[in-house]
This record gives sequence, C-alpha cells and structure tokens, in this order.
Amino acid sequence: MTTEKIKFGTDGWRAIIAKDFTVYNVSRVSKGLADWLLARHEKPVVVIGHDCRFGGALFVEAATKVLCANGVKVLIADTFISTPMISMGVLKLNAHQGVVITASHNPPSYNGYKLKGPHGGPSSPRDIAAVEALIPDEVDVPAQSLEYWREKGLLETVALEDMYVDYLRQQFDFEALARSPFKIAYDAMYGAGQSVIRRVLPGAVLIHCENNPGFMGQAPEPLDKNLQELSKTIATTPELKIGLATDGDADRIGLYDEDGNFVDAHNIILLLIHYLHKYKGMNGKVVIAFSVTDRVKKLCAHYGLPVEVTQIGFKYISEIMVHDDVLVGGEESGGIAVKGHIPERDGIYDGLLLYQFMNDTGKTLKELCEEVYGIIGRFVYDRHDLTIDNDKKNAIIKKAADGGYTKFGKYAFTHTENIDGVKYHLENGGWIMLRASGTEPLLRVYAEGNSKEETLDILTDVKATIL
Repeated sequence: MTTEKIKFGTDGWRAIIAKDFTVYNVSRVSKGLADWLLARHEKPVVVIGHDCRFGGALFVEAATKVLCANGVKVLIADTFISTPMISMGVLKLNAHQGVVITASHNPPSYNGYKLKGPHGGPSSPRDIAAVEALIPDEVDVPAQSLEYWREKGLLETVALEDMYVDYLRQQFDFEALARSPFKIAYDAMYGAGQSVIRRVLPGAVLIHCENNPGFMGQAPEPLDKNLQELSKTIATTPELKIGLATDGDADRIGLYDEDGNFVDAHNIILLLIHYLHKYKGMNGKVVIAFSVTDRVKKLCAHYGLPVEVTQIGFKYISEIMVHDDVLVGGEESGGIAVKGHIPERDGIYDGLLLYQFMNDTGKTLKELCEEVYGIIGRFVYDRHDLTIDNDKKNAIIKKAADGGYTKFGKYAFTHTENIDGVKYHLENGGWIMLRASGTEPLLRVYAEGNSKEETLDILTDVKATIL
C-alpha cells in the first residue's frame, strides 16, 4: 500500500475529509504520537476532543483506540470542545499532551489534527517535528471498542467545557457584565464556542449557535466577508454595542463596533495592549507574528514595552510565552493570547476581556479604538486570498524571495523583510506582504494603507503586478 507523507503545517495537520483525512491516516499520526510520548514518559496521559466538524467523534475514536492500544491513557471530552478547552485541560489535569481534532477556520471539507503541550498551549515546533518524524507508513488499527479500554483503566471521560466555564466565572464578573448598558451579540459561526456564551451571558443575542457540521457551506473564519449577518444585526439593533465572533474551534476572534464596522485582529491586539498596560498596569513583552501591523511597534514604543516578531504560526508565539514575561501575543489571523491566561489563542476570553474594558470605562469599542488612534494614527488593513495553481503560486513566491519585484503599480517600497514570506515597506508608510498559506492552497496578499480606498488600491495594483 502506498501512503502519503503526513506533514504538519502552520497549525497542525489538515486535509480533506475522506480523501487524505481518513481514519487510517489519523491512526498513523496517533501511532507516531504514542511512540514519541512513550519514549519520554513512563505512563503518558493525553487529553483529546473534537470541535463541531463532520466526523469529529469518529476521528477521536480512531485516535483514542491507537493511543490506548499502545499504553497511553486517554482523557476524552464528553462533548464537542474548543481548542482552548483542550489546552486548559492538559494544563489543569497534568496531562502530557493534548490532541484536538479540528481544521479550525478551514472550509467544511477539511478536518485536522492539532497537538497541544503540557504548558497549556501549542506544542513547540521542535516537538511537532519529532512527532511528525515518527508517523509510520502503516499502522495496525485496533479492533477493541472504547468500552474495552475504559474497563482496562486507560480511558476516562472529562467535562472540559464545564471546567472552562467554571474558570471563566472566576476570571470575569458576569453579574456586572449582565448589567452593562453595552449589550453584546455573539456569532459562533456554528463552531465549538456556541454553548459557552449562552452559559455565561444568557442575555446575549446569539447567531449561528447551532450544531451544523457543514457550517452552511462556509469556512468558519471570522473575517468581515463571512460575518455580514452579525454586522447587520449590530447596525440595526440600537442596544447592541459590540459583536463578537469566533472561528470553528473558537481560538480566533473577530469584533464589530456599535455601527456594525469590523474591528480586525490588528486593532484587537492594539486594544488589548492599551487596556492591559494603561488601564490594568500590567507589563511584559509583546510578541507578534510577521504579518501584524507595525503600529504595534509604535504603540509599544509609546509605552516602553519590548516587541518581538516571529514566523507565522501561533506555536512560535506560545513557545516564547512559556519562557518569557509576555503581555500580549498575537497573529493577524485573529489568534491572540494575553498575560494571566493560558499561552493559547482564545477568542472567547479575548472578547470577554474587551467587553470588560468597555464596561470598566463606560466607553464604546469605537471610542476605545479612537484612544489608540490618538497615539498611533489611523490605518486600514486588508488581505486577499488568491486561489491559484501551485506552479504559479510557487513562481510568485520565488520571484518575491529573489527580489524580482521593484514596485507594485504606482506603489514603491523603501525596504523589505523576509522573516516568513516577503514584506514590502511602502513610501507612504504602509506595507505589502506576499506569503503562501501553510494550511490551504492559497497565496495570501496583505496590505496596509492610510485609508480604506488606498488599501484596496494597493491590493489591486499588487494583483495586477503578480498575476
């Protein structure tokens, strides 16, 4: 039997269900994980769960059987869960590893396999590479049932959502938030966060908080184009002052202000730095992925906070958070972690923190953004994802890496950076970036300008140049 090499990308292994993401291949990955754990621990323990995607329970069962058959004890979630719930479960239950069956924000045809470390966040790049190297070409699929392993003492069920909700109730004053004049709407995008807000904020307006494994055919990524129902709900309901959205496994965030305008991850990172440092008196390093706005550096210079830039992939940020004193760590894609919480992206936690910011200050999200703009100036960011054939995509990336572009239409640049992809710093103070996606067959084109019109014009000129 010919088997394909399984590769972990920016955030886990992802593939199309029934084509490459199969029970057999999940079993192969789980055997590699079991061998890696057994070489490091005498009695390893794994926490495992799945989000709302199609086949989640089936794939968790396959992974669990392989782990148990190899002597690894498994703590299995009692319902669908978010990625932060697994990360917190690994930490609180003193497990050695976490596994989340999720493809996060990918289209509904995908599923995936994420690894979480004992620190309560993504496994380090080194550990992921070590597991990947141990994935066998062939594997024996155990025939025993889950009940068999439960009777052997190698399988237990854990209530991870209950654990997570109890934790949130310790962190936030939900009675005060329930009295807030700023009412909130929440769009779960049919994802794994759908039950949490219902439990902690029963007065919230809920959108797409039903179990729909196909996500109504839409990728559950919290981008403005995917959240127009939430935007219109906010804009047409006067009492609603904030809209929160999370992705399929609830680790990414999107926000809307009281006018129904999208507040992207760049602004959310800036708001969190502003709140935690200026209002809460907290300090620490700020760690951002390469695709995050340079306005973060400007705000941190204003507050005297150090900044570190990483490759794209939250595993790089989390690894720094484990060892350094980090105030905020974040990605352009909406994955953000904060001091005082686990070193993991958590869209619900971040959203509640900014909702608390509004309640503490009596200011709307729009007004709080204006506070930040008063320090760093206004900017507008956008990203276009281009689906093009691999040969064309690779040729564009190679040309960029080789310095083949001298300008993009009317937009000249002063210098470039190539930490992960190629970033062009423009004469107008904005920037352009070209990068191939690590989880999907896409070429990502990023741009920042001084107005919406300018940013869209930059993207138009970039695409005309490279295509």
